[in-house]
Amino acid sequence: MATELYVDPVLSLADIGRLKAGDQVLITGELLTARDAACGRLARALAAGEPLPVDLRGRIVYAVGPTPAKPGQVIGSAGPTTAARLRPYLKALLSAGMAGLMGKGDWPPEAAGVFQRHQGVYFVALGGAGALLAKAVTAVEVVAYDDLGPEAIHRLRVERFPAIVAIDAEGNDLHRRAREEWRKRLGGMEARRAEPDAGTPG
Repeated sequence: MATELYVDPVLSLADIGRLKAGDQVLITGELLTARDAACGRLARALAAGEPLPVDLRGRIVYAVGPTPAKPGQVIGSAGPTTAARLRPYLKALLSAGMAGLMGKGDWPPEAAGVFQRHQGVYFVALGGAGALLAKAVTAVEVVAYDDLGPEAIHRLRVERFPAIVAIDAEGNDLHRRAREEWRKRLGGMEARRAEPDAGTPG
């Protein structure tokens, strides 16, 4: 059963502490969007000691570059970007107070420790379902870097946006855990195949 998660506009410390890798959530509230270009600008501003155009403290950043809305739509397709593309900027954004990042796919092994050190959470959204995810968006506005077009930073209001906790603030990594479990199962299957057939006469 999915957990209702209210982010209005920040992810509370209590929620960060109770979320566990593998939890399904339905997010209601506010998200910021940022893909490669915007995250790069934010990281460079932080490195230069410059003020950011948005306050990242406590916020969930959704790695998405939404397409333009068609008539009658709030937003166009809003599917997630491969989050590992933001790897060069992860430490900087978490150090600036970002509480959660949402994208698709997994991270290199060391990323779980980065989320743990900064008490951040990584959510995965369903890749290839941009049109479906867009239905959970109730309002959208550009708040920074409008020259980047779809990759500008947007503020999204969402209603029961579906996601899964892939890395929690304790550093537990759902993708890594799944791979380890699969290797164990595969090893068990190979061991059974190697056993002599009990029904074969000796």
